[in-house]
Amino acid sequence: MEIKSLENKILCGDSAKVLKNFPDNFVDLVVTSPPYDQLRNYNGFSLDLHSIGVELFRVLKEGGIVAMVIQDSTKDFCKSLTSYRTILDWCDNIGFKLFETVIYHKNGTEGAWWKNRFRVDHEYMPIFLKGKKPQYFNKEPLKIPSKHGGKVMTGSGNRRTDGTTSKTVTRKINIMKCRGTVWDYMMAGDKNNLKRMHPAPFPDKIPYDFIQCFCPKQGIVLDPFIGCGSTAVMADKLNRKYIGIDISKEYCELAKKRLSIENRQEEIDAFKY
Repeated sequence: MEIKSLENKILCGDSAKVLKNFPDNFVDLVVTSPPYDQLRNYNGFSLDLHSIGVELFRVLKEGGIVAMVIQDSTKDFCKSLTSYRTILDWCDNIGFKLFETVIYHKNGTEGAWWKNRFRVDHEYMPIFLKGKKPQYFNKEPLKIPSKHGGKVMTGSGNRRTDGTTSKTVTRKINIMKCRGTVWDYMMAGDKNNLKRMHPAPFPDKIPYDFIQCFCPKQGIVLDPFIGCGSTAVMADKLNRKYIGIDISKEYCELAKKRLSIENRQEEIDAFKY
């Protein structure tokens, strides 16, 4: 397939098979959440994360990134370890490097497990890198307000490896700071009725943040499990090209519908001004 024929398209089919028809080294960023561990009824479809990883590594540019949202199921009081196995497999056997693992912090929901174990209020977001370093990295849009921003404060010295302590430093605290590796998000459904037609949506802000940070202007963003279309919608909103794939015709149509509605709303908003 030629790259131009793939841009801004939602493709229906098995991701591993569809990706085999893609050219090498042309995608800038992948943001996705695979239907892992059968935690949701995904229309009866299953997947092979290893085969998907092989194809994603091939189609990514040097310095390209895969940002994945994943969690482990719990059975007989123990975790499936799917997240860990995937990270090790993709790094040891496919060629990815683990740039970072970010924690997606969310509000836990009540359930029977509360009496027998800790409430689960997080998911993992491993960030995989192809090559030596990201081709594009801009965390400025992701910064959050500093608790003591604007104040002049004196901090205690840091402990050195030889046991000594560095001198204290007095300085003005920056207004904004790096958010670190724990990212807070609310409302996976984003109060969007179309999104709620999918069994496992993630907040639109997740792909929005990853795209701003890792995808250059006019770059290409791919989601091989497009679901309700959040990655494509946010890529389009940020003026990046998108490619979505899903094995479910129902979800492909759902993603297309969201894109159509979002585009129409943007035209209405632009007309108002």
